[in-house]
Amino acid sequence: MALVTTTEMFKKAYDGGYAVGAFNVNNMEIVQGITEAAGELKSPLILQVSAGARKYANHSYLTKLVEAALMEYDIPIALHLDHGADFEICKACIDGGFTSVMIDGSHHSFEDNIALTKKVVEYAHDKGVVVEGELGKLAGIEDDVKVADADAAYTQPDEVEEFVSRTGVDSLAIAIGTSHGAFKFKPGQTPQLRFDILAEIEKRIPGFPIVLHGASSVSQEYVKIIQENGGNLADAIGIPEDMLRQAAKSAVCKINIDSDLRLAMTAGVRQVLNQNPAAFDPREYLKVGRQNVKDLVAHKILNVLGSNGRA
Repeated sequence: MALVTTTEMFKKAYDGGYAVGAFNVNNMEIVQGITEAAGELKSPLILQVSAGARKYANHSYLTKLVEAALMEYDIPIALHLDHGADFEICKACIDGGFTSVMIDGSHHSFEDNIALTKKVVEYAHDKGVVVEGELGKLAGIEDDVKVADADAAYTQPDEVEEFVSRTGVDSLAIAIGTSHGAFKFKPGQTPQLRFDILAEIEKRIPGFPIVLHGASSVSQEYVKIIQENGGNLADAIGIPEDMLRQAAKSAVCKINIDSDLRLAMTAGVRQVLNQNPAAFDPREYLKVGRQNVKDLVAHKILNVLGSNGRA
């Protein structure tokens, strides 16, 4: 099966009351773990690449890894650019085989965000590629995305209809209380998603696919393993999975997961090397990390996204 866009994925997800997982990839083992879980559970899948991942692993290597996954599993897979900062990186990914790109103009003024997003949309649509835009600013740090708590802002529902109509975007990332990175919230603080804002946005743009960024739950199982094996993640707190399940049943058709994958991989590597400090074969510790990634993705598909059997 060839790479697909997210258009049909999102239509089915919206109508079916579930969400598609958008999992960030950085290397072969992460790609394998994600696609093995999705393939076995017959789930549609979005593999997304950040600017940091492109710098680390190289665009060509990542696209070829995704092509290999397509040869192994007969499920719909979209290849998506996560947080494209400007027109140039979006163009490079569009020209380089991606089927979906995100242009993040949320740090610009409303009008400048519209102008930038529209420019990307016009180029992408001409090439058969879909575009995700963003309104509102999520706090947190993830790769090249750095937004201080004081600069974070909820999406304003009264802006979404104009933004969507003037830009022509295919999906919209909104800010309703999620946050980038593993260190999302202070100890003792209970994260809260603003479902009232989400409901108002749904009224303004009915039937339109919504995206949640910064939606890792920060698995305490993996946090504990990392802590027990020399890591310091005492303040790592994520979004409760019951909130994400609720979101997946609404207009939210895409839920981004990155930090959870990093924690799963890191927990496996730390555990093996702590138990056997003399280990020097990367296959030994990366294999455990890969299995953790697979287990995590399977859990998300079955217990959060509800996308199993929807391929």
